[in-house]
Amino acid sequence: MGSVATEQRAIKRNRIYTREDVEAHTSPKDCWVVHNNKIYDVLTDVWISRLSPFVSGFLEDHPGGDDLVLQYAGKDITDVMADPAEHSHSDSAYQVLHEYQVGRLVEADLITNPDFEYKDGWEPTSTDNRSDWEKNQFLDLDRPLIMQVWYADFSKSFYLQQVHQPRHLPRPARLFGPWYLEIFTMCSWYVVPIIWVPITLYILRQSILQQTAAGLAMGVALKRTGVCFAVGNVIWTLLEYIMHRFVFHIEEFLPDHSAFLTLHFLLHGIHHYIPMDRMRLVMPPTLFTILQAPFTKLAHTIFPNWMANGIIAGSFTFYVLYDLLHYAMHHSKLPKYIKQQKTWHMEHHYKEPNLGFGDWVFDTEFVSKKRAPAPTVNKKLVPVDKDGKLKN
Repeated sequence: MGSVATEQRAIKRNRIYTREDVEAHTSPKDCWVVHNNKIYDVLTDVWISRLSPFVSGFLEDHPGGDDLVLQYAGKDITDVMADPAEHSHSDSAYQVLHEYQVGRLVEADLITNPDFEYKDGWEPTSTDNRSDWEKNQFLDLDRPLIMQVWYADFSKSFYLQQVHQPRHLPRPARLFGPWYLEIFTMCSWYVVPIIWVPITLYILRQSILQQTAAGLAMGVALKRTGVCFAVGNVIWTLLEYIMHRFVFHIEEFLPDHSAFLTLHFLLHGIHHYIPMDRMRLVMPPTLFTILQAPFTKLAHTIFPNWMANGIIAGSFTFYVLYDLLHYAMHHSKLPKYIKQQKTWHMEHHYKEPNLGFGDWVFDTEFVSKKRAPAPTVNKKLVPVDKDGKLKN
């Protein structure tokens, strides 16, 4: 039993957190501190041995009182513990602290820049894979990515921080490894119109024929299908915006579990992580086939077949145009009348990923917050009571 507990704690000690994670644990019942980039839960009961099963949480047994520790809850105590003017801690004190380690703090690089301004001719810098892995400890770009996310031991906060820091490779990234899986994750831009334009035209034709077969004149059928087609254009525009903003960027409600992080990575995270990957800028046919199925079924459930087909054809048309425009935003020079749209999109990737969702109605102002300066640590230990007031 002791060996199992030790093994479990060893695994937990390798989990990567951010300062944001640590700063969320600041109460007398939930207190984390950082020392030499190692994170400690000073309230955790620790398994020691069969003869002395548990040692109670460090906070209540701290010789200087729990108020001294709580003063630095959620903060870095490295300099404080090393300050001889306050108190010199013995080697045994550090050994005791080690038992409470729950993870480690990684100060990873932040590539997005709140001052970024896109200009014509701008090109991103290629990522040095080895140094990126050694410094940030997020994903190794030389290996397939999906299983790294699945088995990775980092917090949601760390994942979201790093997946929105764009990297750049001279080749398509590998997601699964074997070629027979990779082919379902990649797609050249021209494949989208080759596959979906004929399908869209067939569906549009069906909408017209279904009306003429019911006895309507061709002119009337064309007008009614045209209206449905326009409705489909609007539906696709709203649907894409809603999914992008409120599903793909649903970070606040994303569960902190590897399965959900992997799903997020597959659906949208990969695009923010490697935004200039030419083979992953348009949706692979297999994925779009799966995603469109419930919506087309719903359309045929709600509307008559001729009307549903007209709406679906309009939606598919705007999907094809959207995918081609999305590719062009990353790798083509665009005319002036849509140049601002490209600027917003590049700033969505390189300035602030939670703004600029590709809509010119709701996101006309692209304002990102300046980064806060690195937190500083007050080396002076000031005794306070449990209400945060200075003791006499």
